[in-house]
Amino acid sequence: MSQDPMHGPEPAKGHRSFAVDSLATRRRREIVAVLLFSGSPLFESSIPLSVFGVDRQDSGVPRYRLLACAGEDGPLRTTGGLELRAPYGLGALSRAGTSIVPAWRSITGPPPTPALAALRRAHSEGARVVGLSTGAFALGAAGLLDGRLATTHWMYAPTLAKRFPSVHVDPRELFVDDGSILTSAGTSAGIDLCLHIVRVDHGPEAAQALARRLVLPARRPPAAEAAQGPQRHLDRSLPEDIGADPLAEVVAWALEHLHEQFDVETLAARAYMSRRTFDRRFRSLTGSAPLQWLITQRVLQAQRLLEVSDYSVDEVAGRCGFRSPVALRGHFRRQLGSSPAAYRASYRARQQQQQAAAAVGQPPTRTKAPVDVYPPRLPQQRARPPQ
Repeated sequence: MSQDPMHGPEPAKGHRSFAVDSLATRRRREIVAVLLFSGSPLFESSIPLSVFGVDRQDSGVPRYRLLACAGEDGPLRTTGGLELRAPYGLGALSRAGTSIVPAWRSITGPPPTPALAALRRAHSEGARVVGLSTGAFALGAAGLLDGRLATTHWMYAPTLAKRFPSVHVDPRELFVDDGSILTSAGTSAGIDLCLHIVRVDHGPEAAQALARRLVLPARRPPAAEAAQGPQRHLDRSLPEDIGADPLAEVVAWALEHLHEQFDVETLAARAYMSRRTFDRRFRSLTGSAPLQWLITQRVLQAQRLLEVSDYSVDEVAGRCGFRSPVALRGHFRRQLGSSPAAYRASYRARQQQQQAAAAVGQPPTRTKAPVDVYPPRLPQQRARPPQ
């Protein structure tokens, strides 16, 4: 079969052939297709290319075969105006046991229809499909996240939940492995997920060897998971595509001052913009209205304090910038479907169960949150105590 350097070998049309059925049962996960799009940030795109595209067998790292695929017609323009030319096209996904979307350029615009069809077909034929950071939006548009637990960069999680309401979005996971579908949070979490894939495929020693070669921790977070259950941390790094935007500094300031009482007008003033202009710019960058984003961040902070501190609900409200405990209770219930006191009681009961299981030698089990949340189904988390 001939191969087009941009589009790879195209599948035969018509009825499924015996060859296609055989390929579906013989897909090797060590063959990794990375789907690249124009406008995607270079850093995220380079993560799977570096992890799976470099031969490090001399360091004890099993070799993967990398297929860099163009998700649309090239040349592909990326960060800094650089142009990429991928050696394969969408047809190469038919040969891969692992297909990765390292990023998608827009959290509001749909990916090309042929790319979505190729992802759906790859998954239906047994491939593992991975979305790093905003790549989760491409998987969501393909319908691959429906009814599943997934994550993305915390700043875009409310938008992912709103656009794909059947997806259980968890903005506080570094990555989520939901069987054949895997997603990660921000930039550094994409590296964590790639290491996890190596660990699943070849064991912890291979993952540790790769981490040593990349001068990275083999696994985040470290520490006493057996006694405390899995620890999860909110990735507060800013998305690469807004890092150079004037609003990035305002967003960072807001996250550092959630304990203070300020509103959207305060943020607009810090950005030297009118409220209307600020709302429009903020929504275009994050896909979320600034007021809703701010309330979500305050509720997340309250959730963490309820988990790791003994502050009363009134004290938690004050430390999260709510003007009154009544305001905290209202927003908390609307987003998590539970009162702050009930959430704390349920969380501590689950922690006691995990500790009891660990004491008798049983591995801690992952349990579902007791309520649906916005973004859907936030997990149990043990964060650092407030400084």
